[in-house]
Amino acid sequence: MATHHHFAVQFRQVLLLRKPSGFAMFGEQFFTSNKFQYLKAYESALPLHEFLTLHAHSVKAIFSSAGAPVTAEILRLLPEVRLVVATSAGLNHIDVVECRRRGVALANAGNVFSEDVADYALGLLIDVLRKLSAANRFVRQGLWPINAEFPLGSKLGGKRVGIVGLGSIGSEVAKRLEAFGCCVSYNSRNKKPSVTYPFYPDVCELAANSDVLIICCALTDQTHHLINKQVLLALGKKGVIINVGRGAIIDEKEMVGCLLRGEIGGAGLDVFENEPDVPEQLFALENVVLSPHSAVFTPESFKDVCELAVANLEAFFSNKPLLTPFAADD
Repeated sequence: MATHHHFAVQFRQVLLLRKPSGFAMFGEQFFTSNKFQYLKAYESALPLHEFLTLHAHSVKAIFSSAGAPVTAEILRLLPEVRLVVATSAGLNHIDVVECRRRGVALANAGNVFSEDVADYALGLLIDVLRKLSAANRFVRQGLWPINAEFPLGSKLGGKRVGIVGLGSIGSEVAKRLEAFGCCVSYNSRNKKPSVTYPFYPDVCELAANSDVLIICCALTDQTHHLINKQVLLALGKKGVIINVGRGAIIDEKEMVGCLLRGEIGGAGLDVFENEPDVPEQLFALENVVLSPHSAVFTPESFKDVCELAVANLEAFFSNKPLLTPFAADD
């Protein structure tokens, strides 16, 4: 019976293209299962296409970490794959259209990261408004005894904040902003009947009626460069933009130009168009706070998302519904 079980599990292989961060942080033993085996492409000396061809008929699912794209070519080499489980909320590194075409199910991180990202968005906003990073540099560089007049920051309470994308993350951001006494409004693909915040179907109109824009939506063909020069100019000279979504949602070149010319008031950016490359013009700007795409990263969320991925895989191999099936949401 045990031999039969081992034989069955051998043919329930889950491909790992790269080592998940949770494995490195907590140890793989926390994320193993008796329902499947991991197949580790990153431990093989074979070129990837040879490795995948060799295991073409035993791989039934892919455990996908960001930074290891799941392309149409990978899916073509693995005709038995029926599930891709991602450790992120966004699936920009996965060919979703090809998955749909092949009948491959998708599961993502669900709401695991939402609170952490919302915390980070508020942290970036407070930093830009109150100049925390700039103040830190001011003291460390020994400027306080020389020039006691550090520039005043701006109050968060009472600010009109427009959220672009009122999905799971956007909703958590709104909850936190309410606690700070901000006036929240939003833009998304559809009006949310369950919320009372003012809805602006046009993002440019939202910007014109906001002191701050916080970008929380997913990157899609429709949202690529959604925040263009027109939107930035509508936000205005005192306006602040915060991005915890994806870099390419903002036209980065136009944003840099607006910041250099003083056409917007500041920015808090966790994501960029061509990561890890960041426009060097931003480095000298005291009204800009930069972060290396780390809003989602806490040890707690790493552990939770790996456990969720395993639970989705176990549900799949048990013919049960996925816990967090991917739904394109903003």
